[in-house]
Amino acid sequence: MSKKILIADDSMLIRRQVTAALTAAGYVVVEAVDGEDARQKLTPDLTLIVCDLNMPRMNGLELLEKLHADASMSHVPFVMLTTEARPGIYEKAKMLGAKAWLIKPFKPDLLLAAVDRLVPR
Repeated sequence: MSKKILIADDSMLIRRQVTAALTAAGYVVVEAVDGEDARQKLTPDLTLIVCDLNMPRMNGLELLEKLHADASMSHVPFVMLTTEARPGIYEKAKMLGAKAWLIKPFKPDLLLAAVDRLVPR
């Protein structure tokens, strides 16, 4: 059975790039246009979330906080994929449970390495 990954990013281009890399590696991908859309698409069978930081309606840290507080979803590994590199934000995300932090523009092989480390195929 394929592992299901949720990608949340307000950039259609980034969603397409991430989806292409992950589906080529055998993952099933669900796309969300922002944190609120992602929150509505959370399901118990998710194995990982890849999320942008800066998005409308609900940003990546807000989504991570909601996951951290939800016992049924707090175990799902969370990868932040963003242009943001400020240490304070990185530390907050890490404190809330983010398992990896990738900077855009990203290299598909680095994304896959992070994903495979967190949810081995």
